[in-house]
Amino acid sequence: MKTLFTIGFTRKTAEQFFNLLYFNRVSRLIDVRLNNSSQLAGFAKGCDLKFFLEAFYSIPYTHEKNFAPSSALLERYRNGKITWGEYVDVFNEIMIARDAVEYIKNLEYDIDRACLLCAEESAKCCHRRLVAELIRDTLDDINIVHLGDPLCKETSLF
Repeated sequence: MKTLFTIGFTRKTAEQFFNLLYFNRVSRLIDVRLNNSSQLAGFAKGCDLKFFLEAFYSIPYTHEKNFAPSSALLERYRNGKITWGEYVDVFNEIMIARDAVEYIKNLEYDIDRACLLCAEESAKCCHRRLVAELIRDTLDDINIVHLGDPLCKETSLF
């Protein structure tokens, strides 16, 4: 069985974040954020993250915007105009429109021990969980582990 991790960087120090990746032997970090260059991301800005991961941990970094929500959907949810359930429905429609299942089947890298990254502290109400579940449902035989997640049962022991 393959393992697919997810992680959010919010409320984690750089030390906690990188230790979670290192000690869980993450093979690749897949950034599923719409915007990976925000100044608010601190150590998790895409260009810095790519450098740290590849130079110090030999973990490849990939930014997969195909798995990101639309800016309109994100804005409506953040502003409280839609519920999480409505967000999920629209996000799933976006994944269908983007033919995400075929995209997943044709990924040019192995998903085993890869880790989906987003900003949210917990995957409970984050699209990275939805993407992880879509990958699991598409490829089968995948266990999802949410690293350092205070609200999800499937977490690492670290």
